[in-house]
Amino acid sequence: MDSQQTLPVLDDAELRVLGSLMEKSRTTPDYYPMTINSLTAACNQKTSRNPVVQFNEETVVLAINTLKRRGLVSTATGGTDRAVKYKHNFAIVFPVIPSEVALICLLLLRGPQTPGELNTNSGRLYEFESIEDVQELLEKLASGETPFIKQLPRRPGQKEVRYIHLLGGTTDWTEEDSAAPDTAKRSSGELEARVTKLENDLAELKEAFDKLMKELT
Repeated sequence: MDSQQTLPVLDDAELRVLGSLMEKSRTTPDYYPMTINSLTAACNQKTSRNPVVQFNEETVVLAINTLKRRGLVSTATGGTDRAVKYKHNFAIVFPVIPSEVALICLLLLRGPQTPGELNTNSGRLYEFESIEDVQELLEKLASGETPFIKQLPRRPGQKEVRYIHLLGGTTDWTEEDSAAPDTAKRSSGELEARVTKLENDLAELKEAFDKLMKELT
């Protein structure tokens, strides 16, 4: 990462909106770009998010407007749907490839994670060959003139180090902010995946219903 591009400092709402757009561009491409309604639902998901938030549409719109001014989000045009939709431009603004976007996205949405956690959680965003591939990319993203992430100090008794993104500035991440213990994450992984799918299905159904209602009126 030897880019001269300055990394922006985004607030919590902007980080969540950007991360959600990154995620849905990969996990639900048929419903991407996204409307304000579907993007708000994505921001407020109860799974795959740390912390869980409850944004209203006004908060999301304000975040989108700021991200648009920074060039990180743009309005999608074309098609027969009259609803305004939005997409992220992160890989246009910065010289990053899909595998790197996936890792940054996970850190934006889930908070600090170890290489092992990133490898486990990345399945729907990017299929890494091995944890070594993840580690190599993390080291690349943490170096250069514009580092996107940094390595956190190892916690007592922790085997793997954690990484955090730098799009919110050089924030100090406390132990209280960290996600649930690894054992809890593993045991809840299957349930989380099922709930995420249900949330995605519900958002898709709602958007299809809204579109149908517009066509009938």
